[in-house]
Amino acid sequence: MNFFKTPRLLKYLYPRLVWDQKKAPGKKIFLTFDDGPIPEVTPFVLETLKSFKAEATFFCVGENVDHHPEVYQQILAAGHRTGNHTYNHLNGWKTNNTHYFNNIASCTQSLAPYTNHVAKPLFRPPYGKIKRSQIRMLHNKYRIVMWDILAGDFDPGFSAETCLQKCIRHSSHGTIIIFHDSYKAAKNLEYVLPRYMEHFAQAGYQFSAL
Repeated sequence: MNFFKTPRLLKYLYPRLVWDQKKAPGKKIFLTFDDGPIPEVTPFVLETLKSFKAEATFFCVGENVDHHPEVYQQILAAGHRTGNHTYNHLNGWKTNNTHYFNNIASCTQSLAPYTNHVAKPLFRPPYGKIKRSQIRMLHNKYRIVMWDILAGDFDPGFSAETCLQKCIRHSSHGTIIIFHDSYKAAKNLEYVLPRYMEHFAQAGYQFSAL
């Protein structure tokens, strides 16, 4: 899936999923980051967020947390929210439900030693691909978070400037936007993220966690 603003019809068809936060008070954008933690990329994100006094939400792959627990702890120490992104970045459409749920549980175990969230835990399906049967099973336990805007930072078909301009054009109050703290996205992310945040900070927006 390329750079994409989620159509209203999709939000209507899947009302149990969290697509945006339009009812949030004030002027807010909800930054989210998928696929980390990665020591070569995530610290850059954390420093950028810190420079804007911003809060964000990181959807973490359990395997990456196990490989880089110190980076995961940096996310938490900075006051950001984290969520489950499966243990091995599984495509729900291609995975039988038992294996999918077990993989999510494995990610929860990886997050648990460091995380002590009272609120309902967050889950984001990798690639945004999840079966209706999986939604039914997970809905009562997790807030299943999708997105309003998918930033094409991971896509080599988008230049960094194109990515930036499209992100700015389609964002508004309550937007949930996905960036990626991953190797594939690093080049575009380093260009886009600070400029995107500067644009909306100057326009009076706050950056909040989910």
